[in-house]
Amino acid sequence: MIEILVLYYSRYGATAEMAQRIARGIEEVPGCQARLRTVPAVSTVCEAVAGDIPGEGPPYAGLEDLRECAGLALGSPTRFGNMAAPLKYFIDSTSSLWLSGALAGKPAAVFTSTSSLHGGQESTLLSMMLPLLHHGMLLLGLPYSEGALLKTTSGGTPYGPSHTAGTDSKQPLTEEEKELCRALGRRLAHTAATLQR
Repeated sequence: MIEILVLYYSRYGATAEMAQRIARGIEEVPGCQARLRTVPAVSTVCEAVAGDIPGEGPPYAGLEDLRECAGLALGSPTRFGNMAAPLKYFIDSTSSLWLSGALAGKPAAVFTSTSSLHGGQESTLLSMMLPLLHHGMLLLGLPYSEGALLKTTSGGTPYGPSHTAGTDSKQPLTEEEKELCRALGRRLAHTAATLQR
């Protein structure tokens, strides 16, 4: 079984829902399964220590999750056009994987959620790609052959799926956003399976 890691941080739930849709797309590909993982919040005043197991949702990610995966989908809400600090904090801890080349040659993709339509979706996706390039990962986006990319009036980019959650962070994913998440999951799984042959 080929396992794809879906690693994300979510504050209000939209990025978590996107992660679940991507995982669903991964599992539509025979022989592939998704491993959902999140990261704990970081403290604004000092280094906080979270328990090993979160109160709800998937487990926290460890370096072994990255080492063992055949591919990676990385997701974050937008913070001023950049990935959220908790995800960046975790990514910054992956130097040992970079030194060993553990992620080199594995396919990867990114996804994001933001409050407003022009709230930095694409720059956030690009910011998440940078450390993946340093790790030697093979970046995947969404081709325009995905019809939902041409029809969406909210989130969705060729750099990866995105969602517009609204200023109250309660706007549900649109049908196009849902389909683009699943499409990315399928594309990532197909690519990982092909590379494993």
